[in-house]
Amino acid sequence: MRNVRIVLVEPSHPGNIGGAARAMKNMGLNQLWLVNPKRYPDPQADWRAAGALDVLDTTHVVADVASAIAGCHWVVGTSTRSRRIPWPTASPKQIAQQIVSQPAQSNIAILFGREDNGLTNEELQRCHYHLQIPAAAQYPSLNLAMAVQVVCYEIYQASLKDDPVPAWDRKMATAEQLEGMLDHLQQVLIEIDFLDVDNPGKLMTRLRRLFVRQQLDDTEIQILRGIFKHFGIAGKTIGSESNPPPQSPPPP
Repeated sequence: MRNVRIVLVEPSHPGNIGGAARAMKNMGLNQLWLVNPKRYPDPQADWRAAGALDVLDTTHVVADVASAIAGCHWVVGTSTRSRRIPWPTASPKQIAQQIVSQPAQSNIAILFGREDNGLTNEELQRCHYHLQIPAAAQYPSLNLAMAVQVVCYEIYQASLKDDPVPAWDRKMATAEQLEGMLDHLQQVLIEIDFLDVDNPGKLMTRLRRLFVRQQLDDTEIQILRGIFKHFGIAGKTIGSESNPPPQSPPPP
């Protein structure tokens, strides 16, 4: 529980920040992160937090999502919309069960989007899973603080289980390590002429989905980057052999 951070992305109303802090404390969570809040600190946040001012006192305020998920090994984004390229999606109860099954040292972030339009596609692509709260089709949009309450409740319920979690032999990869690996892969694919920078299509999005779905550890990231490095070297060598430099004409 202590490794789970709740991230509110650009919340516009301070009352929702206070309400989220209270919902978190009700369920034993205390890591609140705010990405570029419109109004914070604010008396309305304090008033809505009620007995959870200690959560607000330790709140982290950062400029962007990358900073909010820095050091995290598993990232979940809340969304009510379907995507052109589907992403692994689960309910709050399913997400909670996966959270408590993560290795003990894993840092986990759950992103909640803006009150008016949620998370962007780019922000959602940084997530291993998308979380959707089941609701009536006529009006599926929840208030931000209410959504936080639902998710925190399920995490708390899942944490009450006594089943031990098997230890993993390596640390899980952080969000930064994953981004670095994907940047490396993209550069290699360009170098070997597999990815057309003028017409990239959805190739990198689908590769991103592949790797986030596997939840790599840091050793696996290093192995893959070593392979990518040799792909790049091999591609350059093959390219030079297929296009040899012009030979000098023989002497007369």
